[in-house]
Amino acid sequence: MRGMTESLTIGERVAWYRRRRGLSQEVLAGLVGRTTDWLQKAENNRIQLDRLSLIRALAEALDVPVSDLLGEPTLLDWTSESGTQTVPALRAVLMDYSQLSPLLFTGPQHGDVIGPDELQRQVGSIFSAYQASRFGYVTARLPQLLKDAVSASRAHEGVDLQRVRGQLALCYQAAASVLTKLGEADLAWVAAERGLREAEAAGDRLILGSLLRSVTHSLLSTGQFIPAVSLVERASDVLRPELRSADGPLLSIYGSLFLAGAMAASRSEDRATTRTFLDEAQHAADRQGTDANHLWTAFGPTNVAIHRMNTAMELGDVQVALDLGPTLDTSGLPLERQVRHALDLARAYNLRNRSDDALAILLDAEQIAPEQVRHHYLSRQLVLSWMRTQRTSPTSLLAGLVDRMKLR
Repeated sequence: MRGMTESLTIGERVAWYRRRRGLSQEVLAGLVGRTTDWLQKAENNRIQLDRLSLIRALAEALDVPVSDLLGEPTLLDWTSESGTQTVPALRAVLMDYSQLSPLLFTGPQHGDVIGPDELQRQVGSIFSAYQASRFGYVTARLPQLLKDAVSASRAHEGVDLQRVRGQLALCYQAAASVLTKLGEADLAWVAAERGLREAEAAGDRLILGSLLRSVTHSLLSTGQFIPAVSLVERASDVLRPELRSADGPLLSIYGSLFLAGAMAASRSEDRATTRTFLDEAQHAADRQGTDANHLWTAFGPTNVAIHRMNTAMELGDVQVALDLGPTLDTSGLPLERQVRHALDLARAYNLRNRSDDALAILLDAEQIAPEQVRHHYLSRQLVLSWMRTQRTSPTSLLAGLVDRMKLR
């Protein structure tokens, strides 16, 4: 799929797959509870397909993954930080059979293996790069770090082994996070599942909560919104017994879990659960008192407010999102969070026919996080829709962005 339809809008992909399945517009429209006129407009870019709940319904009717309609995964560009080995190298490590069991392990058992302190330092540097939107750096360095961490988990014993397994879990979480950003949803699920298994073995409640959140995000990325809501409900039961005496790290993990759940609920158009989850996250943020970045959660009052805007967009409440979004000061959050908010704000402006404002936001975001903007489906779909609806030649600013995204 990669490369075949990356220059198509979501609506054009719907038409491509509809014809491939041999369905008429009337039949497909009926399967998703819409009119034929609506589907015609969607396929011809006169209506924007921007709500994931509807995109998922179309994907289910066409029997394709949600990612195929979103145009994911995208090809990560080579950079000075990535070199010429990106996602395939990470895929090879995650699919290495020797990781499945100590019986199959072929790496070093003793001697020159990484220690828990050095492993923790390197994991921290990977997450810092991820939060700085340096995805090429992350994909280039994670394969070797995963190999080293697996080797360490086979060589250490006792307390050191527990620490190593916790850091190995976080390595897998970093892999799941960057792969989700790049649209590699199935591979991200493999990483998240492996990480959860290591987190359980490590016996660290914070790392376990962090990996449960990672699994929730992986479910979101594959369009499994209702299972993601259910997972949040069950995972919160695991963390809740310690919540009464919780400090910042546990509050951040707990609150972030409910933010992921709120996104899942909004994408399944469950307003009541969305409000409940946002309120639970708000309570954790109020107890924490300020924005923080415990275990790379970027959790606090600002991130809760960002998710209030995001869920409003998913529920179709564009004006609610526009009333809140521009007022938020995200400068204290990691770059990845700032730019993700900018993409949603651009999306909201575009839905109100303020495409010039939306383009300005994208260009500003690209200046500080080029990899994130150029590879995210939201920005790519915005740019493609502008190109399709231009009645005159695109401006130099838009044409330049199209070229940098390699969309023509």
